[in-house]
Amino acid sequence: MITLNINGKDHEIDADPETPILWVLRDTLGMTGTKFGCGAALCGACTVHLDGEAVRSCSTPVSVAEGAKITTIEKTTDGSDRIGAAVHAAWVKHDVAQCGYCQSGQIMSTTAFLTSLPKGKQPTAEEIDTAMEGNICRCGTYVRIRAAIADAASTLV
Repeated sequence: MITLNINGKDHEIDADPETPILWVLRDTLGMTGTKFGCGAALCGACTVHLDGEAVRSCSTPVSVAEGAKITTIEKTTDGSDRIGAAVHAAWVKHDVAQCGYCQSGQIMSTTAFLTSLPKGKQPTAEEIDTAMEGNICRCGTYVRIRAAIADAASTLV
């Protein structure tokens, strides 16, 4: 048995230690907000936070997460996450989502990035692009994603 702390709650999981976090979230716990994209940590659709850092859950084994805090997209929508709320509001304001498949990963990478910024720092377009490298949007909404991130950052000052 492996104990995982997910969104502030402990879960006892009976899984092979090498099972990717993604499959425990989706198949064992029924938390389907985190998406399977490529399975090779290249697209970012499966991004979650592990102790506040954005990681690709499709390639991170649950053994690495034992004793750490996992945060999923579900936590950013429960009203307790100020940065998550700002990001979601900016996503809606800038009409970011097109098909929406990559959005949970985009939002998780964004919230990790904005959390890492010094208080009051407005990121540059280059900093946003660097932070979001590896998050692929097949619909090509990158301009709207960048605008939403800048907007969310400005509301958090």
